[in-house]
Amino acid sequence: MSFSAADLQKKHGFDTQEPTPVSPVSTPGVQANGTLDTDSQEAFPSLAPSSAVPNGNRAPASAWSAAGPRIRPTVQKAPLFSDSFILSSAEIAAVGKDGKSISSGEVMKQVMSQYKVRLEASTNSRSRQTTFFLKSESQKDLEKAKRALLAHLSPVVSLTLNAPASTIPTIIGPKGATLKKIRDQTGVRVDIPRRDTLPLPNGNGSAHPASGVASPAPLGDEEEEEEPTIPITITGPQPLAQEAEASLKEIIATKRSRSTQRVRDIPAHILPFLKPHRERFEGAAKGEEIQLSLDVDAREITVTGEREAVGRVVDTIRSAMDYYKAEVTQIKFSLPKRQHRLLTGKDAEDIQATSKCVVVVPKPEEPSEELIIWGKPIDVGNGVQAVMQKANSAYIHEFPLPGPSPVTRQLLTYFTRVGYAQTLSTQNPGCSVYTPALSTLDKATVVNVDMVGEKSAVDSAVSMFSALIGKLFSATKEVQIDWLVHRIINSPKNAKKIRAFHEAHNVSVFFPPESAEQSLVLLVYDPTSPSASPSPVEKVKNLEDVEKELLKMAKDAADVKTQTISVEKKWHDAVVGQKGTTLNAIIGEDKTLSVKVGADVGDASTEDVIMVRGTSADVDRAVKEILKIVEDAKNDAVVSSYSTEFDIGREYVGRIVGAQGAGVNKLRDTLGVKIDFADDADDKEQVVSRKKKVVQQSSHVKITGRKENVEEAKKRILTQVERLADETSEVLKISHQYHSGLIGQSGKYVVRLEEKYSVKIIFPREENGDARTREQLKPDEVLVKGGKKGVAGAKAELLDAVEFEKESNNVISFTIPARSVARVLGRAGATINEIKDTTGAQIDVDKAGDEKIANISVRGTKQAIAEAKAAILAISDQVGEETTDAVNVESKFHRSIIGAGGQGLKELILRCGGPADAKAQAGLVRFPRQGETGDEVRLRGEPKVVAKLKVELEKIAATLRDRVTLGVEVPAAQHRALIGRGGQHLNELQNRLGVQVQFPGSRSYNQVGELANEAEFAAVDPANLVKVTGPRAACEKAVEELKTQVKPPAPEAVTATVTVPLKYHHAVTQQGNFFRNLRTSGVQVEQSAMPQKPAVPPNPAPQEGATEARIDDPDAETPSSGVQWQVVPNYEDAEEGDSEWTFKARDQAGLDRALKMTQGAIEHAEKMSHVGFLTLPDRTSFPRIVGSKGANVARLRNESGADITVSREDTTIVIIGSETAIETAKEAILKIANTNSRSRGRRDA
Repeated sequence: MSFSAADLQKKHGFDTQEPTPVSPVSTPGVQANGTLDTDSQEAFPSLAPSSAVPNGNRAPASAWSAAGPRIRPTVQKAPLFSDSFILSSAEIAAVGKDGKSISSGEVMKQVMSQYKVRLEASTNSRSRQTTFFLKSESQKDLEKAKRALLAHLSPVVSLTLNAPASTIPTIIGPKGATLKKIRDQTGVRVDIPRRDTLPLPNGNGSAHPASGVASPAPLGDEEEEEEPTIPITITGPQPLAQEAEASLKEIIATKRSRSTQRVRDIPAHILPFLKPHRERFEGAAKGEEIQLSLDVDAREITVTGEREAVGRVVDTIRSAMDYYKAEVTQIKFSLPKRQHRLLTGKDAEDIQATSKCVVVVPKPEEPSEELIIWGKPIDVGNGVQAVMQKANSAYIHEFPLPGPSPVTRQLLTYFTRVGYAQTLSTQNPGCSVYTPALSTLDKATVVNVDMVGEKSAVDSAVSMFSALIGKLFSATKEVQIDWLVHRIINSPKNAKKIRAFHEAHNVSVFFPPESAEQSLVLLVYDPTSPSASPSPVEKVKNLEDVEKELLKMAKDAADVKTQTISVEKKWHDAVVGQKGTTLNAIIGEDKTLSVKVGADVGDASTEDVIMVRGTSADVDRAVKEILKIVEDAKNDAVVSSYSTEFDIGREYVGRIVGAQGAGVNKLRDTLGVKIDFADDADDKEQVVSRKKKVVQQSSHVKITGRKENVEEAKKRILTQVERLADETSEVLKISHQYHSGLIGQSGKYVVRLEEKYSVKIIFPREENGDARTREQLKPDEVLVKGGKKGVAGAKAELLDAVEFEKESNNVISFTIPARSVARVLGRAGATINEIKDTTGAQIDVDKAGDEKIANISVRGTKQAIAEAKAAILAISDQVGEETTDAVNVESKFHRSIIGAGGQGLKELILRCGGPADAKAQAGLVRFPRQGETGDEVRLRGEPKVVAKLKVELEKIAATLRDRVTLGVEVPAAQHRALIGRGGQHLNELQNRLGVQVQFPGSRSYNQVGELANEAEFAAVDPANLVKVTGPRAACEKAVEELKTQVKPPAPEAVTATVTVPLKYHHAVTQQGNFFRNLRTSGVQVEQSAMPQKPAVPPNPAPQEGATEARIDDPDAETPSSGVQWQVVPNYEDAEEGDSEWTFKARDQAGLDRALKMTQGAIEHAEKMSHVGFLTLPDRTSFPRIVGSKGANVARLRNESGADITVSREDTTIVIIGSETAIETAKEAILKIANTNSRSRGRRDA
């Protein structure tokens, strides 16, 4: 059945007398239930069939008449996509570009001309609704046309949706994907404000929701924090805005059933007790999904999951807290600070697992040595025992860094920057090395490096560390360079020059972190370099050469200056900006400026100042900008509404925005601007040739904020776009076996390439045998990304390195007897490491489970492999047939047998015919290590040597069993004299009598056994008690000899006081000779004051009337210009005042002699009224004037009574005394000089 147009109008209730003013198109049909049937061919007939009919090729009958179709069928087309929607007359508000209303028909024409769609519309005048039907061959064009039609016809509305703050990340999605999808589907604008633009928090610390309803007060620490709402604004055509709102509500609904609660302020000693109960807490959720996270520093537990389950878990946690608060108690005691390292981390967990107690250790930077053990009363005893056992479980050595303080700082900085602690730990397995933090230097008087672990490993580490300290002697230097120019000197531009310092001078340069704002740059003459010179002079010269180069670079880099400007404190906020954004824009991206505001300037008189420091040009620019900002603030003209707009390629947007918006958020936070990205509605076509067109996709960027901040943000974005536009990538085919060599240890080779060429080099990762990376690389592929020039350079260097690896990656394998492995490895790997360093080969040793044979693999160049193999086989051939044996020696005798520094054990091996080489001696005799129990001493080596060692050890043990320890009282003040310089006296006594003498304070003093005569010293001060260990007869003889060497206590000193005028001080003391003479007589002198002026008046300038004479012409009667003689008064400008001299002597006779000598010296000083300056032409006669060991000068002093000083720096002789005395001395000196001149004249003749 078919309908005419009139029938269709009647069917749908249209008035045939009132035609609708819309496009002359067909009217849609309605199904029986009243809904629109858009697929009905009867209601919406097409002018030509769009697809084949299922029951044959017969075309459908036309709906226009019963006579058949007026237009013949055309060629079959692709399937059409269709859609429809209905708008009421009230919802249609079409507005053109000029603001004038346009009809629906005109809008439809515009949309059809813009997109490849067909539009049909029908209006029902009774319901006042218009139905729009769309068809297109492209689903994309159909959706775009529908959005455009709705945008033109529907009124634009703004809807506000208050979303909980916790749902915002879900709404935005990863990298903004979810929000972008909603925007693309609906074509509306969705604005989510940043948190810093929301209203300030209320009194309870949480922001008011956007709806204006006040937030309730928090219910407690464990309750869920009240969540503020964020107002989301949706702007666009009404139906599309409503569609976007519905999508957002669905996302919010999925998050509302979840909750997050925190248990805060958990006591530090309770938190470790809660950790083992994680499974119990999770069980409280009764199978529902929750997440538990622990923040140890904040002492809080966060629970996230279903709301009810979270509440049950929080209740369980708080119940456990209350239980332990009531049950545990504490005990305090002290341990040396060095042992605290053994009570933290995994060791603390072991203590808790063993004793059910928790140990709380003070922080390393705190001086306290007090520990606190928490536990139940029944467990505290076990806790103390476990702590003591753990504290003594490893050997600890404290290595003090040499001083003074600047040297200590330089050494510690070097060790920290190169990670030497980790390197030393790696080189000595079983030893952990800890360096103190640089922040402790200001507080600590002694800075120690702690080495913890097995004694053998620690001793090896100490030896290596001590050797390195020796190499660093005179090898460090600090250079004062303003920290603002560090970034310029240490820039990639100068990287090659900085590296050249190491190549040319073997000097490494360490700049301090930029955040520290420190100006000291550390120079280190690299002690690890093979070309390092041991000469201190060479080290200092190289350091000074590098220092000169750095100072020259600093001078060339910038002229740094400081300028302080006066700005009232009330304008400081305008200069700083929100979160420092304005100040960041002033400083710039290079950060070569330092701007301090108000109190940070350090001016105690006022805070109305701003100090700017940096390069002259930057300081002038910054001061100008600051003054302008202040002036604008004063005039109330500062606005943040300045905006700029520009386009960038759409492919760069993701890189600029960054992961989860990190890149653009950094710009927003740093400069305080608002940045919006929007894709252009239409992609522009760029013609690259006559036949080829390329669609250029671009994104529109709009930046709003303060003008200078906006321009800075635009500059940074465009700079990044330029850098990204130059980016390229290249995949290199490199066999997987060479990757480790190209990467280097800890990635140092690949990092160097990345820094040198500013590229990113990506190797495939290995996971379960398959190479996997984000870039989907194959196992033999390497990706290089970066600028075109950098990629080319990195590629060339990588390929060169591959060729080198091919040449140096040869491998051979051979076997050696398993008994020789220990000798090949050496102590702590010293021998094998030496072979590696010498040959440059890589060596792997594998016993492979065979007790007789060990496999050796050597990798490197052919020459390196041959040398390494020869060295290993040479050592292996030296190891002959071995046997093992054991002898029981009480552990208390082990230290005595080993001796100081192992010297006793070395001598024992030599006596028994063992090797003299320390490496060959290693392993012959093995005592139980620290922490091991038992008395068994194991022997391994040649059968004859082992047998002799066993006999000798049994003999020594028998002797030691008969030893006794006696005590003797020696005043502590006399210990140093009895020990002697370098232990000379003590060693002589011990070697002569065959005993061991232990003074209080020595390492092994407390390890000596109990005294046989302990009852005699019940009332003796322990500091005065000396222990003697050895055979009884020898001990008794040593005790008697020590008693005879003890000196009786000295009698009390007698004192007297003498007043000495300060002007006579220098004349009396005679450059310290006077005090030295008194000390030989047992007299000490203390002075109440010291003179501040020099000993003699300054040498006056030569005058016309000064006396002159020649000493090379004995017959000359008239003075000439050879000798100058000038006399001035001695005490004319002398210092006024007196000094009280206090004399302390052993007896009255010595005191009387000292007083007499002092009085005589004062009287002699009173007579020294004049000073003569005798200047000779040269110093050739000085040796004759001085005489052998000063004999002539001493004779002249005695004959003339004058004090004579012969200068070591010039040709002037200073004579002090009475006027006649200095004249007599002058004549005698000229006579000696004249005699010397005559004799030289005769020789010349």
